[in-house]
Amino acid sequence: MAKRIPEQTVKAGNYTWVYREVVPESPNDRPPVLLLHGLVAFGYSWRKVLPSLAEQGFRAIAPDFPGFGASDRPERLDFAYTPDAMLGLLDEFLDAMNLDRVSIVAQGFFGSLGIQYALRHPDRIERLAIINAPIFPEAKLPWKISQMAIPLVGDMMTQDPLLVDRLLEGGGPYQVDDADLDVYRRPFLTSSGAGRALLAVLQNLRLKQSVQEITDGLARWEKPTLVAWGTSDPWLPVAAAQAAAKTIADCEFVEMAETGHYAQEDWPEKVAEALIPFLRRMAT
Repeated sequence: MAKRIPEQTVKAGNYTWVYREVVPESPNDRPPVLLLHGLVAFGYSWRKVLPSLAEQGFRAIAPDFPGFGASDRPERLDFAYTPDAMLGLLDEFLDAMNLDRVSIVAQGFFGSLGIQYALRHPDRIERLAIINAPIFPEAKLPWKISQMAIPLVGDMMTQDPLLVDRLLEGGGPYQVDDADLDVYRRPFLTSSGAGRALLAVLQNLRLKQSVQEITDGLARWEKPTLVAWGTSDPWLPVAAAQAAAKTIADCEFVEMAETGHYAQEDWPEKVAEALIPFLRRMAT
């Protein structure tokens, strides 16, 4: 059994973030790696990838965005939950953690924030890795997720802890272990605030506008980039991802067979196998 990575906290701006961090015994000379989670997931989803990065000398950090996991869940009267507002929080987190320069790993529909952050702050980014995230114009939320933003319907659906089962398992070919599902359900079982935050995120996601910014920005992006794709993702097809990767100047594309949307949950070994050589590669 893998050693449990303890949760830590940091105050960034007005909110407390929970994060998981690994620090290698023999650090390499590369910047830390920031791993950002997808919708309904949180930093726990990277628990089996973090140790692999540490073994290769990388300091790696997987936070719970405010509104997710065990981080603060501001009420929408106090916080906008728009992409711009969430990107402001991410900037505060990096400052609070003294992370002047990082490589970002962004997964899932919520991973759009990590890509947008990189595009807006290239001076803070060493490398960008994208895993099953919306990087092509056709990308849209699946009905399973988009219906949660509907008024009244969404209010009820986002209070149901079983939504994590339906999404985490609906995004790929595998069942998630019951013990892990218990961890993902816990925020929804312990506070109605988790559901309200998720509803606020979904109603303010502005995915179409974000995807436009991402596709335009990646066409001009020059930093080393990895697009690693779980080919069993029912929501974001691999062919569209491969076509999008070809528009990025310095980009490596890796297919992860039999792996779904939540690749780090489905098959963390394949994710690590794609990430580590990319992160270690010397600049050309």
